[in-house]
Amino acid sequence: MNQPYLLLTPGPLSTSAAVKSAMQVDLSTWDQDYLAITEDIRQQLVALAKAQLATYTAVLLQGSGSYGVEAVLNTVLPKTYQKSYGCLMIAINGAYGKRMAEMADRLQIQHVDLVVPENEPITLDAVQAFFREHPEITHFAMIHCETTTGILNPIETIFPWVKAQNVTTIVDAMSSFGGIPIDVPELGIDFLISSANKCIQGVPGFAFVIANRASLEQCANRSTSVSLDLYAQYISFRDHPGKWRFTSPTHTILAFQQALRELALEGGIAARHTRYLQNQLQLVAGMQNLGFEALLPADYQSPIITTFKIPSASFDFQAFYDALKRRYFVIYPGKTTEGPSFRIGTIGNVDTQHIATLLATIETIQQQL
Repeated sequence: MNQPYLLLTPGPLSTSAAVKSAMQVDLSTWDQDYLAITEDIRQQLVALAKAQLATYTAVLLQGSGSYGVEAVLNTVLPKTYQKSYGCLMIAINGAYGKRMAEMADRLQIQHVDLVVPENEPITLDAVQAFFREHPEITHFAMIHCETTTGILNPIETIFPWVKAQNVTTIVDAMSSFGGIPIDVPELGIDFLISSANKCIQGVPGFAFVIANRASLEQCANRSTSVSLDLYAQYISFRDHPGKWRFTSPTHTILAFQQALRELALEGGIAARHTRYLQNQLQLVAGMQNLGFEALLPADYQSPIITTFKIPSASFDFQAFYDALKRRYFVIYPGKTTEGPSFRIGTIGNVDTQHIATLLATIETIQQQL
């Protein structure tokens, strides 16, 4: 068997051999063992969010993380042609905030957008000023870790204030949940969205939403989609524990169950956050020694993925990428509009030894290109 690639990306990412092996079992979606596994996963997710099952629930949804985001917007927000009232504020500083705005447009949801430069964090001051300009706001959404650049937005200061305004809160924690501690009830988060193939280190196949039960139960008959009706999916799980409405990704669920075991064995989210942070700090220090400059200052750089500026006009990113891939390292092209760049992720089944090997490999490639 060929050597596996090390995926230094924001997800899908490198998984353990045990996570991959867990998928070698075929289960029926009606099987009681499978239903029990699904229900256990839902309960574990609520616990990881520091929440209680009496007030929060986890709803799993087939598809990628973007399916989860669109399901939340579609289910939680009234549409402009419906009689009920609602206005969504989206705080945007990258491509994934912009994607939320595109979804809102397609769904005919009234929204107002606070747009911040991609290399700057969203701040509480900016949010408060925007609220003063838009008293019609009833719902608020933003990205926690915006992987366009790798920036980490300060939800710990923003969300408690927003929730105090009697506003429904939504956070896309796709690339942070499981890798950065988030106390969902303490922050006043009503809906947190993430995905199986991110920091919990599973494989692609489903998104999940950790939702305030009271907020979700107000959303009956609001969805205009059959498959992206988060409320209907919640009712299925509530009334028939472990039962998805439509065919579920059984093998992905088994992989996720194993990934949750490995998260617990590592010491939980705090320990995983420490590993990711060590990876990222080592990466930046090593890359700087090799002549690369990080786009963001350390103050708001996440431990998830780091953007590096292209060092010179003569630097050939494709040749650099291909040379790394031949050596089984896979990185990401740049996404920011701030200038030519590339990105390197530090999450997944990756440790500081992998980062050290990567840096040594980059030094060798520099000498050859």
